Amino acid sequence: MVVSPKIAPSMLSSDFANLAAEAKRMVDLGADWLHMDIMDGHFVPNLTIGAPVIESLRKHTSAYLDCHLMVTNPMDYVEQMGKAGASGFTFHVEVAKENWQELVSKIKSAGMRPGVALKPGTPVEEVYPLVEGEIPVEMVLVMTVEPGFGGQKFMPNMMDKVRALRQKYPTLDIEVDGGLGPSTIEAAAAAGANCIVAGSSVFGAPEPGKVISLLRTSVEKAQPTT
Repeated sequence: MVVSPKIAPSMLSSDFANLAAEAKRMVDLGADWLHMDIMDGHFVPNLTIGAPVIESLRKHTSAYLDCHLMVTNPMDYVEQMGKAGASGFTFHVEVAKENWQELVSKIKSAGMRPGVALKPGTPVEEVYPLVEGEIPVEMVLVMTVEPGFGGQKFMPNMMDKVRALRQKYPTLDIEVDGGLGPSTIEAAAAAGANCIVAGSSVFGAPEPGKVISLLRTSVEKAQPTT
C-alpha cells in the first residue's frame, strides 16, 4: 500500500459538552485521527475552539489530534498549539503566501506535523511549492466545501485537485474535508485521497463504527496494486 488510510472523525460534529467521551468513543470505533477545527471568527465567520480545549482533551486521549487552523494569522497559534498537545497543524495557503517556509519550520520545531489546506476557489498549483520546499509540508488538505461550517454538500469538482496532487506526489498524505460519507467516499478515494475527514456522516449515523470501517475500506480498495 502506497499511502495508508487515515479516518478522522470531525469533532465539530461531536457533543462538545462531552468531548473526552466522544473522542474515546471514536477511537474505540476505529478512528485513526481526531480532526479538530480551529476557527477564529475572522478567516471564516464561525468561532469554534482553540488551544485550551486541545490542551484539556489531550489529558484524556493519546490519539493523533489533526488540527485544521482556519485562522488569519497561523503563526500566532504555533507555540500555543504545540504546547497544548496538537499532533498535526494544518494552515491555509491563502494566508501564508509570504511566510510559509518560516511557518512550516516553526510547526516542526514545536513537535507537530505540518500540513497545508486550500479553499475550493484556490488553484491546486499554489500548494506545490510547499510540498516541494526545503522543509516541506507533509499533508495537503483539499477542502471539498467552503470552510467554516459543518453539514455542507460535497463538491465533486474538487476531485480534480486531489487527482493532480496524487499523480504528482504518489506518497503524499492527501486529506479531504467536507461532505464526506458513504455516498461520496468512492469519488474521493478513486481520486487519490487517503485521509478522510467525516463529521455528520459519522456522528449522525446509527452505527458510526460501520461508517468509519466503510470509509477505510474504500480508501484501501482504491489503492494501486502495483
